[in-house]
Amino acid sequence: MSVRQPWVNILAGITGLYVILVVSGLLTVAGIFMPAPVHRAVSLVFALLMVYLRALGTQAQTRARWFDLLWLLAGLAGAGYVALFYGSIVDYSAYGYLDRLGTVLALLLAVSLLEAVRRVTDWSLPIVIVPLLALPLVQQWLPGILRGPSFDIERLTYAFWVGASGIFGLPMHVAATIVIVFLIFGRLLQKAGAGQWFMDIAVASTGWTRGGPAKAAVIASGLCGSITGSPTANVATTGVFTIPLMIKTGYRPAFAGAVEAAASTGGMIMPPVMGTVAFVMAEWLEVPYAEVVKAALIPALLYYVVLFFSVHLQAGKAGIQRIPRERLPRLLPVVLAGWHHLPPLAALIYFLIVARQDPEIAGLYTLPVLVVSSFLSRNREFCLTPLRIWHALVEAVIDWVPIAVILGAIGMMIGALELSGLGIKFSDFMLELSGGNLLLTLIMVGLASVILGMGVAGVPAYVTLAILSAPALITLGLLPMQAHLYVIYWGMTGFLTPPVCVAVYVACSISGSRIWETGVEAMRVGAGAFLISIAFALNPALLLIGPAPAVVAGVATALLGAVCVAAAFQGYGTGPLNRWQRVLVFVSGLLLLGPGLITAAIALALLLASAALGRLGGSAHSAEKSPIEDRAA
Repeated sequence: MSVRQPWVNILAGITGLYVILVVSGLLTVAGIFMPAPVHRAVSLVFALLMVYLRALGTQAQTRARWFDLLWLLAGLAGAGYVALFYGSIVDYSAYGYLDRLGTVLALLLAVSLLEAVRRVTDWSLPIVIVPLLALPLVQQWLPGILRGPSFDIERLTYAFWVGASGIFGLPMHVAATIVIVFLIFGRLLQKAGAGQWFMDIAVASTGWTRGGPAKAAVIASGLCGSITGSPTANVATTGVFTIPLMIKTGYRPAFAGAVEAAASTGGMIMPPVMGTVAFVMAEWLEVPYAEVVKAALIPALLYYVVLFFSVHLQAGKAGIQRIPRERLPRLLPVVLAGWHHLPPLAALIYFLIVARQDPEIAGLYTLPVLVVSSFLSRNREFCLTPLRIWHALVEAVIDWVPIAVILGAIGMMIGALELSGLGIKFSDFMLELSGGNLLLTLIMVGLASVILGMGVAGVPAYVTLAILSAPALITLGLLPMQAHLYVIYWGMTGFLTPPVCVAVYVACSISGSRIWETGVEAMRVGAGAFLISIAFALNPALLLIGPAPAVVAGVATALLGAVCVAAAFQGYGTGPLNRWQRVLVFVSGLLLLGPGLITAAIALALLLASAALGRLGGSAHSAEKSPIEDRAA
């Protein structure tokens, strides 16, 4: 730890306290009124300070420190000026242009912010953002859908500096309110021992069944991921326990790593908290967060059903035995030992779903419930004393800093994209290319989401696709909720898809397996994300939209379809499946995931045909490996 590191920690704690005061309204009660853009600017100032102060404390060379100091001063000038003089900026830029001073300050903030993003991630996001920022300046000389009227630098800097969709727009609002509050909530929950409790419940409830450790990984990662929403952090937290246990009980290292990566990635779409992307989506669509949670529930459960049955069937296929019950904790004592974790979770769900509070308010109201309930624990180490609360606050804000600078940069990109009009033109281009065919457009949008999601974090990928691709789906008749959830599902697969599969990389560091082998396995066990997203795009009943009979029928058939998909990918049902059986079962699963009673009837007929084929052909002796399995081996 450097000399300046304690100052970074103190600054992080102050930032957390500041956000709590603003979000709770206590500053307003004290007579200090802070407009939303000013709060976002102050929050960005704190984030940039922590990025560059940490760098200043670790640089050994004087020259490098001077560069860090210059980057910091540039960012403070651009963001600090907005925080201090936002009202006057709005007045003199009423016509959508900045003066020379404003232009210089906007450019200083832009370069400082992009450098901060590079430091907290890598080059991938700046490489995406810079061309999109430059597009409005040069698009009159570009061909095809990139062509359009060009704008001067004063108009561009206004759009991304103080425009409604710029740096201090919607993404920064989410970062400065919702995200930081829920990061604090998550850290406090971890300090209270909830993470270990989730793991103990998962092991106690499924560890004694065939493939129990892998099922425990699925359940534990789903529970933890629904709170943290971070695939890589989830793998690092739960994977150190579940991956070695899976390998010890007989799973291949690549399969063990793949299951953990896929289960942890699913936390991004698992209510009640989900990930940062879901908060951005709720603000983008201007709907209550409870509506997003409601719509996301069934698809998320179906995703985990596919995962759960994949590991169950793989265990049967590989002949993996059960762990004796006497070697595992009993479920009831485990639940009773951690019952005090239930009140804060129940309070959060109540404030979000029943009271329909804004997410940041719901999270804030839950914090005192969490602190009080922690003192009901039998283990004094999990009581949230003032010192432990301070440590949780510091850790949460340090986790928040990369998100804040990334979302600030994404706001900058949104401002430039809206100015250029590329979103509308790209949607029109997609519709023209697909001929207005919904299924073809869904596939095109999905492939674009996977490609972008490979090198970019979830929120940047979602925002870019929400601008470029979601409008095309909405034009073809999808509800906004369907279109945006579809983009999120395909975007999150970037955490699993080689070569830039960061969740898989973390899992491989624990399992010791090869990246590509584990990545292919992760795509197989996580295939539910691809198929379920197409299913709810074609059938809104899976998002709990529509009449009750349609919802019940859609969920029931989709559940059976999810099991069929898992069986087809694993090549195992009640016994080994040969190649033709796998094809029939897979097609049945696809038909069951889709809407309509006729397709469901056809699917059931195909399942009967598969069963008959197994009886006639002696499937137990004619099972064949799929091409995917051959390559994985």
